[in-house]
This record gives sequence, C-alpha cells and structure tokens, in this order.
Amino acid sequence: MGEVIGAGELHKGVKLLIDGEPWEITEFDFSKPGKGQAIYNCKLRNMMTGGGMSKSYRSGDKFEKPELIQQSVTYSYDDGTAFVFTDDNFEEIRVSYEVMGDKKYFLMDEMEVKALFFNDKVIGVDLPQLVERKVVKVEPGVKGNTASGKVTKPATVEGGYVCPVPLFINEGDVIRINTETGEYNDRISTK
Repeated sequence: MGEVIGAGELHKGVKLLIDGEPWEITEFDFSKPGKGQAIYNCKLRNMMTGGGMSKSYRSGDKFEKPELIQQSVTYSYDDGTAFVFTDDNFEEIRVSYEVMGDKKYFLMDEMEVKALFFNDKVIGVDLPQLVERKVVKVEPGVKGNTASGKVTKPATVEGGYVCPVPLFINEGDVIRINTETGEYNDRISTK
C-alpha cells in the first residue's frame, strides 16, 4: 500500500490512486461553508488514459498515493508502432504513440528523458524543458496589425512541429521551444 494523505494535503499536481489507477489533480478549489466541513473541489486527469473527471472531497477523506517510479532513459528510435528507449542496462522500453502525444515532435536521437512508470508500464515521459530546433519552413514576415504587440507567423521546425514565431525568424534559424507549452522561447542562431 502506498502513502496515505488527507484532504488537507490536496493541491494542483498531487497524484492520487483512484480505483487502482493513478490520477493527477489538474485544478483545485477549496471552500468552507459556514458551519459545515471544508469542501475540496478537484478536476482530475487519469494518467493512463488521459480522461478527466471532477470530484468533491470533504476534510476527513483519506487518499492513497500511487507508487510511481521515475527513471532516466535514452531515446533510440521509432519502430513504426512505438518509440523505443533504453535504460542503463540497455533494456528496451517501449512507449506508445498515445503516451508520447505531441512530445514526439521534440525527440532527438540519444536524448535523455525521464520515464514515469506505474506497475511496470510507462504512463508518461518528461523531456528537457527547452529543445533547440532548426526552422525548415517559414513564411516571410508581413507587416500588419501590431497593436497587440505580439505578431507571429507559423514556422515548421525539424521533426515537423509547427509553432508560432516572431516575424524576425527566418528559415535556417535555430530556435528554442518550450516542450511543456509547445511555444517559441527564443532564437539561438541565425543561418
């Protein structure tokens, strides 16, 4: 049995074991009606399926935390059905396309990532926060409505990912992208 916590320890990012599966709190709100018990309203995401639900808990409720193991693994290749990583013992670890999601665009050969395991199955992968990619296709900047102060254009980078970039970015430039948000961070070099 994993660690047990009380409702008072709930907050965004906490992981709970519900019906034998790991769930993560994505939104959290606390309220205390006049004389009643405190109510903890949570939006949760199933870490295995990606599905969501909303739940309300009371101050006396107890929760079990899932036993999650994080391990460093190195990206090797895409075998056409899954992404293959290797651990320190050169054992192959397969990660489904579904688990990788849009993070697949940021993988590079020999990239070290953190794999999150639940019951010996990978349920998530954490990449480095920033990755550098060369811009392979971008439209020339067009002057337009700059009143918002944030005028962007779409750029395609190595790996096929498309992200909005500032007008001064050109083909051949190397940019940094935040892997958590998928947004442009800064320019590293020009062609």
